[in-house]
Amino acid sequence: MTYEEIALSTRQQALELYKSAPETMRAFQGLMKSVSTDGALSAKTKELMAVVVAIVTKCEGCIVFHIQNALKHGASREEVVESICVAIEMGGGPATVYGGKALAIYDSLKTV
Repeated sequence: MTYEEIALSTRQQALELYKSAPETMRAFQGLMKSVSTDGALSAKTKELMAVVVAIVTKCEGCIVFHIQNALKHGASREEVVESICVAIEMGGGPATVYGGKALAIYDSLKTV
């Protein structure tokens, strides 16, 4: 499965969850919207932070989602690599595996 297919599948699954639990999902979307806007930290920085958390928690779908958003906010490959390094500092060996996935996701989605 390509990373584009993972992104589409994740969106479809979230839509089904939204249909099944609309109140909870609306509340969660509100949280996501309020957190992901520019504030003291830029939206790009927040997305890179989310990439770090996704790597450390080993959530491939989350990595895809937040890499996509980081790209939308203009994150460079170098910024993603530095973020991956922070994840490795905090997550050790498993973060190197998911960090490698994150970089592959970035490279794959950057060319789309």
